[in-house]
Amino acid sequence: MNFADAQEARDFLAAHPEVRSIELMLIDANGVPRGKLLHRDELLAIYEEGRPLPSSILALTLQGEDVEATGLVWEVADVDCWTYPLPGSLTLQPWRSTPTGQVQVSMHPTQGLPATPADPRHALVRVIERLQADGFQPVMAVELEFYLLDRTRDAQGRPQPALQMNGVRPGSPQVYGVYELEQLQPFLDDLYAACEVQGLPVRTAISEYAPGQLELTLLHRFDALQAIDEGVRYKRLVKGVANRHGLQACFMAKPFGDQAGSGLHLHVSLADAEGNNLYASEDPQGTPLLRHSIGGMQHRMLDALAIFCPNANSYRRFQANSYAPLAKSWGVNNRSVSLRVPGGPASSRHIEHRICGADANPYLAAAAILAAIHEGIRDERDPGPAIVGNGYEQATDLLPTDWLTALQVLEGSAWIKEALGERFIEVYLAIKRAEYRQFMAEVGEQDWRWYLTHA
Repeated sequence: MNFADAQEARDFLAAHPEVRSIELMLIDANGVPRGKLLHRDELLAIYEEGRPLPSSILALTLQGEDVEATGLVWEVADVDCWTYPLPGSLTLQPWRSTPTGQVQVSMHPTQGLPATPADPRHALVRVIERLQADGFQPVMAVELEFYLLDRTRDAQGRPQPALQMNGVRPGSPQVYGVYELEQLQPFLDDLYAACEVQGLPVRTAISEYAPGQLELTLLHRFDALQAIDEGVRYKRLVKGVANRHGLQACFMAKPFGDQAGSGLHLHVSLADAEGNNLYASEDPQGTPLLRHSIGGMQHRMLDALAIFCPNANSYRRFQANSYAPLAKSWGVNNRSVSLRVPGGPASSRHIEHRICGADANPYLAAAAILAAIHEGIRDERDPGPAIVGNGYEQATDLLPTDWLTALQVLEGSAWIKEALGERFIEVYLAIKRAEYRQFMAEVGEQDWRWYLTHA
């Protein structure tokens, strides 16, 4: 694990005397930033000596509740575990009303024990190092879809798309609508400006396939870890900028039953040490290495489904003709499959992994994808023929569409335990089992509407 040099803190403090507070954040198993708001006088010590955080910070449900079954709460007396800053993560949060900094930390390999094995970033680092040891440099890019919503609910108490500049609430998809982007100009201006301040390589903005749904692409990075770090920080930034505008950025996988879900699309290729794309080929289906990578991802897709789709709501996204995948399918320039090889010049050949919901933890999703690729290459796994045409109509090896099945497969997978770490999977499953029990125990409006009268 590579941590930042203390000179970064000295330079930041000297350049920003106006900053009084710094948000320290650690990403938990659910991808939620957890941490503290520190005074500027505390910053340098974090770089020089580390900062303790309780072991339970990596044992929390999505609701922020302790999960004792992780073994990271009372069993270890909620012990302090030392974290250190990540290089390049110290920056400003320009959406704050007062000058505020931001720094991301991760658990120290030894000083962070017993919480270190539960740090999701460590899982990705281990997978990348294994690929690099075999001469492969993973190259990745992140695409995150989200809904921009009003803080106020509609008359029925449901969330609703944000009002546009013209005072109209969007009611139709208007996919790729440029007028719709124009109507969000103040938000987008601030978002791009904030990304520039934080050094996040945001590029194209797209009005997606639902009212109020957006996607902004991030530039691919030769360093896959950097790409995922930037994706995580981008998600934090989007929520912050939306909040500054009195809005809510929603990364639920399926916030509306009758509208498109939101995905986390991860683009991946492998390069050699000199940066040459090992998937590059004039053949649209890429090199044998690319096809073996797809074969590996197909083979381990079910093992990792509870990582790609971590919540009950995640599985509502899997619907035919919805641009969300349903099967272990692949194709070239085809958005009806799970694993897409985009068109373009030979030098740009790569794979777009379309399974994850926007609610997935990018560290874990990337780790599972890269580990599956690595196994597929070692085993020279054949992905079978590419789907041509409507992948929904040709789907045969369907994915399960319920949370419990995915969790049970994860629990029984020796491969995922070896890939992401047995202790990490133990903690992750304890958290997800606790969330599953809590979710299933809650009786709500749908139960009353379906069963109150006629059951």
